[in-house]
Amino acid sequence: MFPSHNSLQTQTSVLRASFANGGAGTFVTDKYHTAPIKIAKAFPLEGQLGVIVMDVSPGLLNGDRYEFDWRACASTYTFITNQSYTKVHPSEEEGGSSMLQSFVLDEDAVIEHMPEPIMLYQSARLDNETRVTLAPGAVWMQADVLCPGRTLRNEVFRYRELRNSLTVYYGEELIFVQRQRVKPEEQMLSASGCWEGQTHWATFYLFSDRVNGTLLEVLQTVLDHLPPFQQHTVLAGATLTYRHGIAVSAASTAAWPLQQTMRLLWQAARMSLLGKPPLSFLKS
Repeated sequence: MFPSHNSLQTQTSVLRASFANGGAGTFVTDKYHTAPIKIAKAFPLEGQLGVIVMDVSPGLLNGDRYEFDWRACASTYTFITNQSYTKVHPSEEEGGSSMLQSFVLDEDAVIEHMPEPIMLYQSARLDNETRVTLAPGAVWMQADVLCPGRTLRNEVFRYRELRNSLTVYYGEELIFVQRQRVKPEEQMLSASGCWEGQTHWATFYLFSDRVNGTLLEVLQTVLDHLPPFQQHTVLAGATLTYRHGIAVSAASTAAWPLQQTMRLLWQAARMSLLGKPPLSFLKS
C-alpha cells in the first residue's frame, strides 16, 4: 500500500462474502460490508449466481482502501461484476488509494470476475492487488480494462502512479506472479516496445488445472479474427503461463474495443472449458 500523508486519515472499506452449493444452485451463505461498498444484488443467473457490487461513493478518494474477500465453496458457480467504472480520484503527493481483492476457490468452484474498467483521474495513484487460491478442479477467470484518464479532458497518462499485482496459488504452490508499475512522468510510455501509440490496456486471465493448449488455441483464434472497431486497432496476444493458466494482454486507443475483446475471450473460454454458452443478456 502507498504511504499516506501525515495529515491523511486512511479509510478502509471491506466486503466479504461466501458462496455455497445447496443442490438447487449457488447461494450466498454469509456476507459483511462496510460503506461505501456492498453487494447490491445477488440473483440466480442461468445456472450460476450473479453478484453485482455497488460503490455508493464517487470512487476511490485519497487515502481510501477497498478490501474484497470472496470465498467459493466446492461446486459453486459465481459471476461477479460491478455497476460502473472504478474511478480513482486525485491523490496528494505522498498519498494514494489501494484495493485488495482475494479469491479462495474450493474444489470444482468457478468464479468469473468481470468488472467494469478502472479509470485513473489526473494525479491519481492506485495500488491494485489481486490474490487467488485454487483447489483442484476450480476455475478462476478475470478481465480487466485500464483507462489512462478522462481522455475528453486531456488526462491521458496524467495520473501519478499505478501498481498492479496478481498472485495465484494452486493449493500451497505459487504458480503465477505478475507485477506492473506505471509512472507516466518518469517512463517513456510511447517508446517502442512499451505502450507506443496505445493508451488503454486490458488483460484476461484464466487459471485452472483444466487449462491446456487446446484452450489457448481457441482464445488465439478469437484474437486472430477480431471484428473491426472503427478507427481503433486492438493489439493482443495470448500465452500459457508456467502452470495451469492462460494470460492475454491487449492494447488499444479506447476502452470499448478492449471491453468487447475481453467479452469475446470470456465467451469462448466459457464454451470451451465449461460448456457454457454466453449469458443471454450479453449476447450480441
